[in-house]
Amino acid sequence: MKRIAIIGAGCSGLAAIKCCLDEGLEPVCFEREDDIGGLWNYSEIQKVGKGGVYKTCIINTSKEMMSFSDFPPPQEFPMFMPHRLVLKYFRMYADSFGLLQYINFKTSVENIIPASDYDSSGKWRVTFKSENGEIQTGLFDGVLVCTGHHTYPHQPKFEGLETFTGKYMHSHGYKENLEFTGKRVLVVGIGNSAVDIAVDLSHVAAQTYISTRRGAWIISRMGFWGLPADAIANCRFLFKLPISALEWCVEKMANFRFDHEAYGLQPMHRSLQAHPTINDELPYRIMTGAVKIRPDIHHIMKDKVYFTDGTFLEIDAIIFATGFDYKLSFVPECVTKVENNRTELYKYMFPPHLKHPTFALIGLVQAIGSVMPISEMQCRWFTKVIKGECHLPSEEIMIEDTQAKREDMEKMYVKSQRHTLQCFWVHYMDELADQIGVKPDLWKLLFEDPVLAIRCMFGPCVPAQYRLMGPGKWNGAKAAIKGSVQRCLFPTRTNILPKNARGKENNRSYTISIPHHLLTYFVILFSAILFCICIM
Repeated sequence: MKRIAIIGAGCSGLAAIKCCLDEGLEPVCFEREDDIGGLWNYSEIQKVGKGGVYKTCIINTSKEMMSFSDFPPPQEFPMFMPHRLVLKYFRMYADSFGLLQYINFKTSVENIIPASDYDSSGKWRVTFKSENGEIQTGLFDGVLVCTGHHTYPHQPKFEGLETFTGKYMHSHGYKENLEFTGKRVLVVGIGNSAVDIAVDLSHVAAQTYISTRRGAWIISRMGFWGLPADAIANCRFLFKLPISALEWCVEKMANFRFDHEAYGLQPMHRSLQAHPTINDELPYRIMTGAVKIRPDIHHIMKDKVYFTDGTFLEIDAIIFATGFDYKLSFVPECVTKVENNRTELYKYMFPPHLKHPTFALIGLVQAIGSVMPISEMQCRWFTKVIKGECHLPSEEIMIEDTQAKREDMEKMYVKSQRHTLQCFWVHYMDELADQIGVKPDLWKLLFEDPVLAIRCMFGPCVPAQYRLMGPGKWNGAKAAIKGSVQRCLFPTRTNILPKNARGKENNRSYTISIPHHLLTYFVILFSAILFCICIM
């Protein structure tokens, strides 16, 4: 039995363990903390090299779209889960498949190098240190690095920052708002963390400001009829439309919610040329004056921050929500390296120059969608590759593919350190699924189950779609797909009114009160498009 070293026991590491077990491989997971969950395991203590969340953090992908493909989330969980429930879901996943026994807690990986006989065997030598300080080395047939990329804060340089008399910190260290009560706080950045933290601060701070270089399109978690926006957007049909049509729809709907130009957020770029910012409260906090938008910082002098428009503010604290640097300190550059957050990885996974495809990075990708199903799909592919059931192309073809992706990114996205690993969720999931043979054949499905085929084409592209056929087929996939909308809306049905709007008794069950017939997704999608056209 081949032994696979897995570094990290967050969402990617858990998926890696489970995929190895599914394929008859022996997983050996190393986790330097004393628990699973990675950044979703909330801690009051900031640790460099470990991702973290703040006390009020709520995930910005809906529970059905972030779930593992053969483990739907409980229907009683809310559509968008706070970090404690995300961690609970991971615990349920680990317990259900018996994953914990394969994890070595409080064990850090120090070094990964090719074994002395790598050229013939493809094996790796992994050096790790246990809690008592003992250093050991093990030999493994494959390595999966599952450490994530929200671990090392990126701190930009601003003239005069060293003279600032107040407190400044990176968002990586932000935990709660109490210490900023009554203060004037500036948040630098316009990404998800920046806006979430600014909104959180605005409830206690004397005044909260957001400094942004180029603005952003602010997208709500909530879509039409209270359904999750990401479930509506990540659909096969929509991603067969021209990108320009999708951008037009996103921008119309974003501006219908609030005028981005009037609120000081209108960016120069199109809506899909940068990672969208997901937040529901920001427009309201701007409307009430609790949050104010300012341009980029020019320089800092003691307690004053000067902006590029010539204005300045007196500020008590600055929080830099300026992203992260991607680092692999335990992997030598001869294996793979990261420069300015750019990687040379085939399909964001495999170093193309290695003789044997026995080393891969998992989750080192920035999709417009949830990373959990992506990590799982990457692990499914890796296990098939290492077993010899799937094969990688030649080094030349892999390098060409990698370069083509980089060129496409440079054309598509705003130049930024953040946009070096970008992809569209549906496109990338299908690309990997093709490699394994698990991409759903909708024409075949149309003859076998027309209703299900329509759901897969026009409905949410839930991860269970990749368990309908091929290796790893799951008998519960159809039920999971058909019940996804019902599970999303179930926790909202806490007050069933005795009578409906027409005066008739409302005694319908949860199941039939939730849209599930053949035309449901047609109505949602085409109504959305027609609505956008009407408000042009």
